[in-house]
Order: sequence, then structure tokens, then C-alpha cells
Amino acid sequence: MAAVAAVSFPYTLGVVSSPCLQNHAAFSSLTFRSTLWGRSGRLSCGASSTSIEEDSVRRSRQADESIREEAARLEHASPVNSHGFSAWYVPFGLPSEPVERYSLDEIVYRSSSGGLLDVRHDFAALAKFPGSYWRDLFDSRVGRTTWPYGSGVWSKKEFVLPEIDADHIVSLFEGNSNLFWAERLGREHLGGMPDLWVKHCGISHTGSFKDLGMTVLISQVNRLRSKPLSRPIAGVGCASTGDTSAALSAYCAAANIPAIVFLPADRISLAQLVQPIANGATVLSIDTDFDGCMRLIREITSELPIYLANSLNSLRLEGQKTAAIEILQQFDWEVPDWVIVPGGNLGNIYAFYKGFSMCKELGLVDRLPRLVCAQAANANPLYRYYESGWTDFKPITAAQTFASAIQIGDPVSINRAVYAIQQTDGIVGEATEEELMDAMSLADQTGMFACPHTGVALAVLFKLRERGVIKTNDRTIVVSTAHGLKFAQAKVDYHSNGIADMACRYANPPVNVKADFGSVMDVLRKKLILKQ
Repeated sequence: MAAVAAVSFPYTLGVVSSPCLQNHAAFSSLTFRSTLWGRSGRLSCGASSTSIEEDSVRRSRQADESIREEAARLEHASPVNSHGFSAWYVPFGLPSEPVERYSLDEIVYRSSSGGLLDVRHDFAALAKFPGSYWRDLFDSRVGRTTWPYGSGVWSKKEFVLPEIDADHIVSLFEGNSNLFWAERLGREHLGGMPDLWVKHCGISHTGSFKDLGMTVLISQVNRLRSKPLSRPIAGVGCASTGDTSAALSAYCAAANIPAIVFLPADRISLAQLVQPIANGATVLSIDTDFDGCMRLIREITSELPIYLANSLNSLRLEGQKTAAIEILQQFDWEVPDWVIVPGGNLGNIYAFYKGFSMCKELGLVDRLPRLVCAQAANANPLYRYYESGWTDFKPITAAQTFASAIQIGDPVSINRAVYAIQQTDGIVGEATEEELMDAMSLADQTGMFACPHTGVALAVLFKLRERGVIKTNDRTIVVSTAHGLKFAQAKVDYHSNGIADMACRYANPPVNVKADFGSVMDVLRKKLILKQ
């Protein structure tokens, strides 16, 4: 048999002869060089696993170095790009080989025609390895502290920013969020759905989904500011309805990079406002809505050396797409039937599409789930466009909504969202203020502590179940984008029946009781009898 050259990966420490790769027809005779995936040095492959050579496994971090320094030392010994993986910017929506192409090291947000950009990966290089290899590699990194793979985002580094040095990565070990089995909600309120799940992205460091994208963007800014690139970036700025500013300020603080935040005055919760303030960001409270803040930040970043961090910047989507890959991992690489995502500026629905689509194209899975984008009725430009049969898109002035993070009337990623919905035979739904608050509160009574945006997605799920679109046994994932604690005031108002023109059907206010045994017993008897 003719000899076949070994394929090398970064952080090479030993030789692995993996059964899952040997069983793959195209790789049956290959010997693979292994990445250091963690202290165990083991690569899981279904029921079997293979050890790296013992002398390599026993190499531990030196006593005087951190996990970042350890990663840099190993990376220096084996250049990160020896595998040939790469990514670049291209205009969104153009053919596979567009003429216009930009390095990720360029500071560019739009194409020459003014359109959106997209990050495109070298699929030919990635496809040299079978889907089974990538599944085993990503699974082997879960729960590790090896830098930077302990992060739910950077555990998929090859699919995110393959060329960045580990030393430039700014991570707070984000991601790896809980997949909550919504058993009681499905059983009691949705017709007996046994396979309903809520992806709690709000469990991440700053309490929202936005961390997944911000770690990628700030890591790239850190690379651009460092030698040898040494780009004159004075700070990073964003317009925000709350969660983006929290994520930006935290990651900039970790990297010692100045953060500038434009917030619409009196339109976000106190919990969201205090996060960037606490992290040392320069916070500008501006008398306009999010869309007005977005126009201002784009003008400012065109004049000052401030890097734009909004989802107009396609780098963030590379981190956000890892939530889709994480869902696949959590189901042992089985594809769910439906994924429901709240939508405001609409980068997130496209990010989920990118994650699922990338896994399908590279053979990790064999199909895509159907995507549902859920909008608040007070801020529903995508829903209106969908209802028109994609014939008449008009930006709107978003009205006030409890789902404040998606109170956006002129979404930047409208074209991305349309593409994601069309490619997955998806659906766009909407929820009124009463519907979203009732759905959030009903979910809370089954053990969750959901944000209003999750309420939007849940309300749309209720409607799709009522119409028979989503079936009883369909595996369905609702994406929860933020932690409920950020919206405690909205919950207080609901449970105290303090919201005008809202019935608050599931309100559960505290009961005022006299401090004597008989009064307490009367209340408890009544409550317990009512629940029997």
C-alpha cells in the first residue's frame, strides 16, 4: 500500500490512530496528528476512545505559566495555520467565487456597493476531514480549561476564526449554555409536547446571547491592535438596546480596550444600563430610539478610529452561529425539527442558519431544521415583509415593547434573515405585548425565569401549535436570548397587575396576611384547595 502523508493540526503533541477516521472510506489509511484537547489527551469516538502517546499526554503546563501562555508556547511550536484553514469577507448573497474579497484583517463593514458582508470559510480545506472528525474534535473539548477551547465558541475555533493566535483571543469562557427540557410546559400547555427544549443563551457571562459574537469581534480587534498589525483603533463602539452594550463593555474591559456605547434614553431596563457603566464603558444616553443611535454610531465610526461592534459587522455572527452547533452537540448530533429565535436586528436568525448550514455542508449532519423568527408585534418589519410574500419591505418606527432588545424597526440584517428563512422553509411569527408577557409568565410558572424576548418566541410557538404547523412530537428548540433578571421590573409590573390594558392572566402577587396563626391557615387552605 502506498504511503499517505500525515495531516497535521495545530498544537501537535502526538500521533492518534482514530477508529472513527479509519472507518471513513477516504481516511482509512491516514495517520493523524492530534490537537491537545485537554488534560486527558483523549479523543472520544462514539463508544471508543484513543490515547495520545503517553509521553505527550503527560506534558503539563509549566508552573510559572498561565493557560494563555501555555497555549502560546504550544502554538509557537506548531504554527496555527499549518492546516491551511482560512476565512475572509465577501459581499453577502453573491456566488461562491465573488470577485470582491477582503482579508479579515481589513477594517471594512460593507461591500463596495454598500451591501452587507459575510465571512466565508475555506470549505475545501475543512472538507479534507470528514464530519465524524469534526464531531469528535468538538465533543472532546467540552468542559476543558485548555485555552481557548473551554469556551463554547472557541471550542469550534476552526469554524470561527481559524487564523487567529490563541494569545489574541479574548474569552470569558462563554457559551456551553443549558438546554432546558421544558417538560411541564409542553405537557400541560402545548398539547403534550414531549420534546420541547429551551436553549438558555442568557446563562452566558453578561446574561445574553450577545457574548457569543462579542468574544469573536473583540478578539479580532485585539489582534488588529497588536503587533505586527498595530492598527490605530482607539476603541470599540456600538449602538444598543441593552444586551450588546453589556457584552461589548465586558469584553473590552477584559482586553483593556476602551468601549463607547450609544443607548436610547429611557428605553432600556436599569439592569441593562448598569452593566456597561460598571464595566467602565463611556455610555452616551441619547434622546432617540435604537435606529437613531445606529445612524449616529455609523457616522461617528466613519470619522474617528472607533471600531464598529454592531451586527452590521459580520464577525459577530461567526460567534453566534456556534449556538446552533452547540444544540447539535447536545442532541448527539441529531437535528431538531424546529428552532424558534426572537428577532430584532435579525443577525441572530442568520447566525443560526450559518451554524446549521456549515455543519450540513461539512457532513456533521444530514439536514437543516426549520427556522422560525419571532417578532414583537410592536416591532415587526420582518413579519410584515413575510406576510406580503417578500414583495414589500418597509422600515417602520418601532413602538415600545417589553421585549426592548428587539425594539428595532429598520433591521440591518433584513436580507440575511430573509435568506435564512427561505433556505430552511422557515416561518416568521409575531406576538402582541399581552401574548408575550403571558407566555413568559406561564413559562416561569413551570420552572423557568424567562426574558420578554423568550416570551415572544414562546407565544409564537403557542400559535404554531394551535394551527397544527408544529406537531406534538416535533423536536422543538426555543432560543432564550437573555436572562430574566435583566427584566425584573417588567415581571414586577405584570405580577402586581400594574400594566395598563393588560389582563395579566398569570399574575401571582404576594398575599398580605395578618401575623396570626388563623389568618395564615385560612390563606393556605384556600390556596391548597384551589390547586387540588
